Amino acid sequence: MKYTIENEKLLISVNLTGAELCQIQSVQTGKEFMWDANPDVWASYSPVLFPVIGAIKNGFVKYNEREYAVPRHGIVRNNPNVKLVRKTENSLTFGLQYDDVTLKIYPFKFEFQITYTLYDNRIIVSHEVTNHGDEPMLFSLGGHPAFKCPLSDDEVYEDYYLEFEQVETESTWLLEKDGLVGNHTKPILHNTNVLHLNGHLFDHDALIFKTLKSTQVSLRSTKSGQVITLHYADFPYLGIWAKPNANFVCIEPWLGIADNADSDQNLENKEGILNLESKAVFKALYSIEISE
Repeated sequence: MKYTIENEKLLISVNLTGAELCQIQSVQTGKEFMWDANPDVWASYSPVLFPVIGAIKNGFVKYNEREYAVPRHGIVRNNPNVKLVRKTENSLTFGLQYDDVTLKIYPFKFEFQITYTLYDNRIIVSHEVTNHGDEPMLFSLGGHPAFKCPLSDDEVYEDYYLEFEQVETESTWLLEKDGLVGNHTKPILHNTNVLHLNGHLFDHDALIFKTLKSTQVSLRSTKSGQVITLHYADFPYLGIWAKPNANFVCIEPWLGIADNADSDQNLENKEGILNLESKAVFKALYSIEISE
């Protein structure tokens, strides 16, 4: 089941399973901006990442001397127990709350909500995490939206580039074969705000940036001039990824990161982990801006 809302500029749809944004369409032109989740390539549109991001070392984390097998990217992605909390003329809110099943793989009494709000030519993606437990709660969260690339039939992948808000000199942290973050880096941005796309850019998996100055990045075409801009000021980490030679690109804002290869697997020591006090609420948002 999916839910749809629209305004005078954009139509969006969200799958109930996983609360996954699955469509961004121009109302005026009918143009689609989201990847189509072709199962032969990558069968997702925009996974919601909570309470972990990416791979977990050996498939489990440790907390209070117990082991918890948290799935890769967490427990919201592909989850059929997500509920529609609220639908308004311009927003959709979905939620997932702890139960006996989640407590076996993630030891905290959480409530997670994600809201998609249409505002003019923007989709605002708002996250709200509540700690219903009596102890501090440890978690990460992030987005994984996949955008169609190229956007037009008369373009190719190499016509596109990413334009960062600021000039950057930044390296990517290299992933090991099991998806863990290694201790080696590779220079990617050299005093520039432009990263050109090509079919081999992701041959060694995602680009992972930890210290970008920019808080927004745009997917641009040298031919059509169309622009998709992701604003991510609340998210200190950024991932860029696609399957090699696939016709999409993911721009991923993260609060947290995959496990380090030398991780001790203790959740409290995990890089980028957030600490939420008992009964407290955490909020963070990013937005997707469509310019035609």
